[in-house]
Amino acid sequence: MKRIVNTLDKVNRRQRTGAVLLLCAAATIVLPAQTFTTLHSFDGSDGAWPGAPLTQATNGSLYGTTQEGGTHNDGTVFEISPGGAFKTVYSFLCLLSGCADGATPFAGLVQATNGDFYGTTEAAAASIDGTVFKITASGVLTTLYAFPCQSDCPDGAGPYAGLVQASNGYLYGTTGAGGTNSYGTVFRIAPSGALAKLYSFCAQSGCPDGGEPEGTLVQASNGDLYGTTLIGGDQNSGTVFKITPSGTLTTLYSFARKAVVPTAKPLTRVLSRALMGTCTGQRNSAETALVVIFKITPTGTLTTLHTFDTTDGWQPAAGLFQATNGDFYGTTYYSGVNNAGTVFSLSVGLAPFVMTRPASGETGAFVEILGSDLTGATSVTFNGTAATFTVVSRTLITTSVPAGATTGKIEVVTPGGRLSSNKSFVVP
Repeated sequence: MKRIVNTLDKVNRRQRTGAVLLLCAAATIVLPAQTFTTLHSFDGSDGAWPGAPLTQATNGSLYGTTQEGGTHNDGTVFEISPGGAFKTVYSFLCLLSGCADGATPFAGLVQATNGDFYGTTEAAAASIDGTVFKITASGVLTTLYAFPCQSDCPDGAGPYAGLVQASNGYLYGTTGAGGTNSYGTVFRIAPSGALAKLYSFCAQSGCPDGGEPEGTLVQASNGDLYGTTLIGGDQNSGTVFKITPSGTLTTLYSFARKAVVPTAKPLTRVLSRALMGTCTGQRNSAETALVVIFKITPTGTLTTLHTFDTTDGWQPAAGLFQATNGDFYGTTYYSGVNNAGTVFSLSVGLAPFVMTRPASGETGAFVEILGSDLTGATSVTFNGTAATFTVVSRTLITTSVPAGATTGKIEVVTPGGRLSSNKSFVVP
């Protein structure tokens, strides 16, 4: 029963973001040149309710999770190629050995520098409220930490958001509840499984520091991590905060009472400096819901790129992910051919690029470069400084930060042309 209630509560919270719809529906220009493709429709046996963003692995495939469905109806981890070849990697089994592997993975996965994937489950056994796990590309899952929740939940409870690997090698995440004040936490966990609670929200009278963080953290080039909370702040409508890797938190912004915190649908920055996102909701109870993918410039010009229908899927609760082929990928929570959600791609004509893992490193540090077609690469440079490299596969180059390198874009020259990194690589 607890798992069912938690699931419904999360759905209700997503529906509160419907106010964004008025912004998305107003003064938009529909572009006819977009190509939207449904890559896979879930049928329950292979998963259901894929509510998290996808991640692209070093083998070129995309990996994601479903909250329900699979062999035991406790959620799945899946792999899908950019072309749509689908495979279930793991089906959670909460009834096995006291639910040791957890269940209901609301969040997506992150591939760490060791090649393994890391994620969270929101539910677990009676005295456990969520887990952190790692899983190999072949499907071997290990539970790294189970949040104890008996008389209280000191380390946090319900890790609804995904993890991010910081430049120091640790993975950082949040819990939506529990902690010292029962309003959620920020935690750090080593790839080996040692966990440390860094901050408990609502630590001050009136909760000006916020509470119930449910979005995945983002690390900026200054090394600090940024996130949002659903409640608290000056008007109890949520906050934007930053936290240092060691746990010092600063509230940067408190949302006004009518503002909407886009924690469930984070924006994705693309190479053109525009922002991509999704919105869903109803203008009023008598009108049909409108679900769109939109682009908005930093100056506020908004363009509708795609309007969903029920065959495309419904309620894209997660953010979009831009793969190195330039296309965007995402999931919908409902509908599709089998009414259990979909995986989709959206091409808007953007060129391929490369991304790095990690995003920063000192001279000599090992770096992986991901791309969509790196075969035959002849040059790798860090902000103009040449580096030695190895082409491991069509989608992966390994290299190290060369002496004299400075912060800037990484460029790879291939027979098909020159590819630039989607973000500047930071050299401390």
